[in-house]
Amino acid sequence: MPTAPGDEYRSRLADRRALHDTLNARDARLSAARLVAFGVAVALASAGWMGALSWMWLAAPVLAFCVLIQRHDRVIRRRDAAARAIAFYERGLARVEDRWIGGGEPGDRFRDDRHLYANDLDVFGRGSLFELLSIARTRAGEETLAAWLTTPAAPDDVRLRQDAVTELTPSLDLREALALAGTEVRASVDSEALVAWAQEPPQLHYRWLRPIAWALSAAAVGSAAWWGLSGDPGLFVAVVGLELLYSIPQRARITRALHAAEGPARDLDVLAHVLERIEHDTFSASRLAALRGSLDTGRVPASVAIRRLHRLVELHDWQHNQFFAPIAAAMLWGTHLAWAIDAWRSRYGSHVATWLRTVGEFEALSSLAAYRYEHPDDVWPQLANGPRATFDGLALGHPLLPAARMVRNDVRLAGDTRLLVVSGSNMSGKSTLLRTVGVNTVLALAGAPVRASSLQLTPLAVGATLRIQDSLQEGRSRFFAEITRIRELTDVAGPSTGLGAGPSTGPAAGPCLLFLLDELFHGTNSHDRLVGASAVLRTLVDRGAIGLITTHDLALTAVATDLAPRAVNVHFDDHFEGGEIHFDYRMKPGPVTRSNAIALMRAVGLDL
Repeated sequence: MPTAPGDEYRSRLADRRALHDTLNARDARLSAARLVAFGVAVALASAGWMGALSWMWLAAPVLAFCVLIQRHDRVIRRRDAAARAIAFYERGLARVEDRWIGGGEPGDRFRDDRHLYANDLDVFGRGSLFELLSIARTRAGEETLAAWLTTPAAPDDVRLRQDAVTELTPSLDLREALALAGTEVRASVDSEALVAWAQEPPQLHYRWLRPIAWALSAAAVGSAAWWGLSGDPGLFVAVVGLELLYSIPQRARITRALHAAEGPARDLDVLAHVLERIEHDTFSASRLAALRGSLDTGRVPASVAIRRLHRLVELHDWQHNQFFAPIAAAMLWGTHLAWAIDAWRSRYGSHVATWLRTVGEFEALSSLAAYRYEHPDDVWPQLANGPRATFDGLALGHPLLPAARMVRNDVRLAGDTRLLVVSGSNMSGKSTLLRTVGVNTVLALAGAPVRASSLQLTPLAVGATLRIQDSLQEGRSRFFAEITRIRELTDVAGPSTGLGAGPSTGPAAGPCLLFLLDELFHGTNSHDRLVGASAVLRTLVDRGAIGLITTHDLALTAVATDLAPRAVNVHFDDHFEGGEIHFDYRMKPGPVTRSNAIALMRAVGLDL
């Protein structure tokens, strides 16, 4: 029987904490040993200076000090890696135990108030779907996951992602290795700027100038050797003069090429850690194998190519050393590095966009795999093809709610049923039901498992009005914002068929609309609300859309009668016990028959 995710995380967390404690103690011992070695070296140097001992005695402590520095550096790196592993498993355990809110990346930069469902379904922000799912370390990974959550994929892509996630789900060691790579927990890689730098035209235009630079550098070395042997600096001074004449016209381009590479080299170095891990694995899922194959750049692996660029930039940093700077100037050090960087871009620049896409998709798949590993009871949705839109879910739960508070319901929008009119008292669970349907649809069409015992659905385009707000800056009321959104949804639903069957869900027609309308038109009077809601819902159903609306206005439940058998009334209710109001959050057939508003007012102390 496989180990439960929580138990596995706790076991590994205990091991990593023990390792961290051990390495902390070793760090303290090595620090003390380095201090002792340094002190002995200083004492022996002083004795050698005074002539009391031979300088040869200094070799042993200096060698010991160098060895201790190397060992100490390895210990520090291992300790930092253990600390990142601790953070990785602590956060994973928090997700398993439903205390993850505020511990991850909320994805606030992906918020879009005009998106048809992202704000309404809590896709981004604190306590969002993105925060629950994302374990990406790079911006490319976060951007890919955000795109998947806001743009439903085609059925074939969903199936490819499901296969890839299935293969990655047990690969906990792989996810830990990706979390430990590099020095930053989350790297800020500007993808657009990086690709623009990689693909811009060469900055150094005349290739015949590069052999001249090599000849001048060789001449500088030879003339410096001659100076040392003969004591005559004349030849060296002449060579330096020629170097000045060569380099001054190119100085601006050389400087620009060197400085422009610093940011991209740093950003690419972050990607190299992920790419190296992908390069060392083999995969059977077709999508993963394709990602692995996209990294082939000839005989040089992508991670090795990136580290070559990083090394060139590190060599450029040597010029800032005051002792090395004169040597670098005489050797045309910066000129050679600029040419090498330009050659690197010419050879590998076209691959950078592919590397970014590969890292982004791999991290997005790893995020979905981590979610599946941590929620083994969630199931794969079944994508159906047919002439009518379908959403048929059993025991649906909201993935963002703690398991202890989550209540599951069946939701069936299939066959003749195109619309559920959900009535009920305040706080009874109507809006949560809409979000449950919407979030599980987003997960299903992103390639993730869903919180249900089973779910069958056709490709769907989701649209919602759960969090429509007025805008003081734009001079829009809440009602105007709502009707604007609903107009957008009717456009997405497409032309009317007149039959309610909807257009084909084939590639040419695109997905049908799944609408989730909360308290439809509650910003207007009851008469206009009923007339407007009836017309809008009839239009949506006639255009092949399916969906749910909520209302606490009992008059609006008449819509189901008008649209029967395509519309069905369901409700949530409550009961009083011991002077307190209680909800069971279970969806029941038929319209609600009573309201709890007066009782709630009295419950909070209002004098009625």
